[in-house]
Amino acid sequence: MRTRKSSELISASGLIKLMTHAMMGTALGLTFSLALVLSNPAVANLLNNGGSEATLIFALTLVTTFAIGATLTGAVFILAEDKQT
Repeated sequence: MRTRKSSELISASGLIKLMTHAMMGTALGLTFSLALVLSNPAVANLLNNGGSEATLIFALTLVTTFAIGATLTGAVFILAEDKQT
């Protein structure tokens, strides 16, 4: 009977890969928020009139959304790669 090997997602290298995906999502979210502010004057106007809290919430919402999405996508990639080997 074959023993089941543990998933690579639970190991230390799997957690490092997940953190890498989360950091890539964070950078992508920051880049997207900057591009949105620069390309859409209505968003820039809303952030100017909203104060520092609005800017912080805007950036954190986009960064968190992209980071969670990239982390979940990374988990799927790691599990699919683990299944192939």
